[in-house]
Amino acid sequence: MNINSKKKIVTHNGNFHTDEVFACAILSILHKGNVEIVRSRDPLVWETGDYVVDVGGIYDAKNGRFDHHQEGGAGGRVNGIPYSSLGLVWREFGVQLCGGSDIAKRIDEKMIQPIDAADCGFDSFILTEKNIFPYLLHHAVASFRPTWKESINKDFLHDEGFMRIFAIAVDVLAREIIIAKDIEEGVRYSETAYQAAEDKRIIVLEGQYPWEEVLNKLPEPIFIVKPDMDSERWNVRTVRLHHESFKARKDFPKAWAGKTGDEFVRVSGVQDAIFCHNTGTYIAVAGSKEGALQLAKLALEA
Repeated sequence: MNINSKKKIVTHNGNFHTDEVFACAILSILHKGNVEIVRSRDPLVWETGDYVVDVGGIYDAKNGRFDHHQEGGAGGRVNGIPYSSLGLVWREFGVQLCGGSDIAKRIDEKMIQPIDAADCGFDSFILTEKNIFPYLLHHAVASFRPTWKESINKDFLHDEGFMRIFAIAVDVLAREIIIAKDIEEGVRYSETAYQAAEDKRIIVLEGQYPWEEVLNKLPEPIFIVKPDMDSERWNVRTVRLHHESFKARKDFPKAWAGKTGDEFVRVSGVQDAIFCHNTGTYIAVAGSKEGALQLAKLALEA
């Protein structure tokens, strides 16, 4: 397949959804933007497409057909999450697009599977007792559909809305690929720092390396000491119970919560202590690596 030649992507017209929007984004990035998107439910138009996505009732990757609406669907993963058109396209081209299976898997788990699950009516998370539903990519995509009051020339508005959110989807997916590649490289530095630490409850990082998903999976780390991203200060970060959780394995001393400047110096005894988050968790800041290490050790013993 010549990925540099212009390709026609056919998907259905009318209302649009997150799966085919991002499936088209994958194909656009794959072909460096050299694509034409046609939205139609006409079988004669489908026959003209190099790719037919989310319509047509056929899953045949070799011939560029990626639908999941046929009887019995188009299969699913070992975890039970079925494939939508997005997952089918990613399954075929994700590794090629990312340059490696580990990176493709990372994006599949972070982004592709949640979209597939929602599109196929598969619950992938449980609401807390607050009963607040998170704002998802699906809501962002839906915001580009015409409302009931915008019914005049609705076909045009659907096509216009699709192309607007499609352009955003291309940018989002391109960024996620860059992020996944950099994380895949950066986590090795966090793993090395963990192996080098004498006391594995306090891990010292010398750069802005991604650490949450690595160190959250290990039993010992409690505090991370690392340079601040925007200054010469150093931060102490709490290791959370899970990298998506707000609860820490251990909070800072209650007396530190919300303290800044001289008051924080007084209650902590660390001469260059600068700030502690007002919840008593998440982050404390010092003016030097030595000061941050001192804060981490004091918090560990508290």
